[in-house]
Amino acid sequence: MSSTRKFILKSSDKESFEVEEAVALESKTTKQVTEDECANDGIPLPNVTSKILSKVIQYCKKHLNADRASSVANDDLKSWDVEFIKVD
Repeated sequence: MSSTRKFILKSSDKESFEVEEAVALESKTTKQVTEDECANDGIPLPNVTSKILSKVIQYCKKHLNADRASSVANDDLKSWDVEFIKVD
């Protein structure tokens, strides 16, 4: 299912990120806001900095793409997750 609807996620430090609906639905927090149709002016995330939000978006995109591509092995995704959570 291809999604063309876009949402704006707003970090605590006022940075905005435009994401496809499918990406926004990967997060329980943003999914609830989109389902309640309260996202017309963007989705404020007052407890999330832009640095963290960009990582969350990257994670959601990776898992969304893995769900779409049956060729991605579950072990490959688990390995990616292990490396991904190693932060500086």
